[in-house]
Amino acid sequence: MDKVRQIRLAKDAMDRDWADPELDLGAVAAHAGYSRYHFLRAFKEAYGETPGQYLTHRRIERAEEMLRAADLSVTEICHLVGFSSLGTFSARFKARTGLTPSEYRSKNVGRGAALIPGCYAMLWAGGFPRATTAKSTATLKKPPAPAAAYRDKEQPPDDPSDDRRAEP
Repeated sequence: MDKVRQIRLAKDAMDRDWADPELDLGAVAAHAGYSRYHFLRAFKEAYGETPGQYLTHRRIERAEEMLRAADLSVTEICHLVGFSSLGTFSARFKARTGLTPSEYRSKNVGRGAALIPGCYAMLWAGGFPRATTAKSTATLKKPPAPAAAYRDKEQPPDDPSDDRRAEP
């Protein structure tokens, strides 16, 4: 496989899985079939920035969209776009846009579509975290079998006495 195509596969993986906080240099390099450090050099040569910088830009672009369009807190957006630290998210966001996430939201809210309710945005992003309680881990009982269909066990279908049509 050609070098550019391998790097493109890894870039596509970053574009697809940008919100995964577990996405790291090793995982992305594996998509390209490179070692971590060889991939880092090859990616920077091909795209002019490191894979980490590229992924951070993707995440901040998505955060900008959510800040303009979703009714979620900055912390929720931080975690939805793949940052695990609010401080890191805010610092990187400000370095990229020149504004803190809250300032960005106050300046840009209302531009475009109406705000999406937070519950819909959370479901779109993969749902709410599941609580591991006894109820959620309990095995569910099978639903009861459907009731017998009309004439299944009562009478054979050719029985003329079961003709329920109206008399002429």
